[in-house]
Amino acid sequence: MALTDGTGARGLEAKGSASSEQKLTLPTLTAMVVGGMVGAGVFSIPRNFAMATGVYGALIAWLIAGAGMLMLAFVFQKLANRKPDLDAGVYAYARAGFGPYLGFASAFGYWASACVGNVSYWVLIKSTLGAVFPFFGDGNTISAVAVSSVGIWAFHFLVLRGTKEAAAINKIVTIAKVIPLLLFLVLVIFAFKPDVFVDNLWGGGAEKGYGSLFQQVMATMLVTVFVFLGIEGASNYSRFAQKREHVGIATVVGFLGVLALFASVSILSFGILPRAELQQLSQPSVGGVLAAAVGPWGATFIGVGVVVSVLGAYLAWTLMAAEVLSIAAKKDDMPKFLAKENANQVPSNALLLSTLLVQGVLVATLFSADAFTFALSLCSHLSLLPYLLSAAYLLKLVLTRETYAPTDAELRRDMLVAILATVYSVFLVFAGGMKFLVLSFLIYAPGTLLYLKARREQGLQVFAKAEWLLFGVFVLGAVYALFGLITGYLTI
Repeated sequence: MALTDGTGARGLEAKGSASSEQKLTLPTLTAMVVGGMVGAGVFSIPRNFAMATGVYGALIAWLIAGAGMLMLAFVFQKLANRKPDLDAGVYAYARAGFGPYLGFASAFGYWASACVGNVSYWVLIKSTLGAVFPFFGDGNTISAVAVSSVGIWAFHFLVLRGTKEAAAINKIVTIAKVIPLLLFLVLVIFAFKPDVFVDNLWGGGAEKGYGSLFQQVMATMLVTVFVFLGIEGASNYSRFAQKREHVGIATVVGFLGVLALFASVSILSFGILPRAELQQLSQPSVGGVLAAAVGPWGATFIGVGVVVSVLGAYLAWTLMAAEVLSIAAKKDDMPKFLAKENANQVPSNALLLSTLLVQGVLVATLFSADAFTFALSLCSHLSLLPYLLSAAYLLKLVLTRETYAPTDAELRRDMLVAILATVYSVFLVFAGGMKFLVLSFLIYAPGTLLYLKARREQGLQVFAKAEWLLFGVFVLGAVYALFGLITGYLTI
């Protein structure tokens, strides 16, 4: 998902076959990795971390998330090298390793994650504007949803006109993200209060200790997944690199830089406001922290940067979501109607389905007490299946020795990466909690209708025996989630 913020790799991929001379330098590759991950999520970090833990828990969380996400970055890098023919997207790894239905589920989850992530953008914009226009509240009032709906469909018709990868948009978005965050770090360092920081060392209740630290760290995991969405995109650049090894270097350097930025934003915020006050901040909470450090203009400055950044990112994510469905349809993993393009070469049906899901989840935020956290958590959970299956596919390759020579020196190293990435991905599923897992089934289960249509178009058997079992899990989970929402046992 490194296509998040505009032009970058997508423009190159479209031109790659026509211009074999176009090659990316190491600095350009690194900038793409950074640009892919630095999105709206970073602006929400102070409150989201304060809701879960204190300084100690935050440090442990970033250590775990940093190590785990780095392993996932290596997974995508190694799969890009080992399986260069699988270039239809992350879901292609799931299909190659575990069959067509899991491949479909991975593609569908990847697409749904992008759409739900787009909902979080509108919530964040309206929450930001809520400081000036109170009727927008925290982004989930009727007024906020109504205005956001107008924006959603305005972007829909804009994209239908063929508005793609505008370099000017990408430059504005990059500046709008980076400058406010860098200024935030500088100003917060000067306003840092050691006594407040010490009081925030421990999370949890009044009783301080190690007993609840594990639960606190677990509560941050979906937040870290959300802010690192896009890490897999580095593998898309390998064919355009001047040197193949530059991809790995760019991945590591770019990821460590982003990790340092994210961790600094969360940790330094604990030195500005007491944890209880951080928890009460409206999103984007980075603006509230900066306002406490330098005055009201800080929130305004961050707010302008957020709105410009998020609108640009929304355009790129909208294009990416439609393209995921379109590519899957062209590979016969989705119904053929999703591959249809209009006169401007835009996958119009795929775009329409994407917009409808964004609209549906946006309406659902009306019933959420914390709409941004709801969208963030659901988006993160939907992305876990593609991540888990990609890591598991690399593990399958090393266990079966496929693509590895008997004396291949990389086998042991790749096995360690695959095991750690798979364990981390499984850990994330459990750390995210059962609520969002079963809520994701509400999307996966009805989505299977698209798979059914695609298989019938090809005259193929719908499910193998094991796939029937997986489909049953999706359906039972969806029924349980629906029952929970109706009875109030589950809340959003």
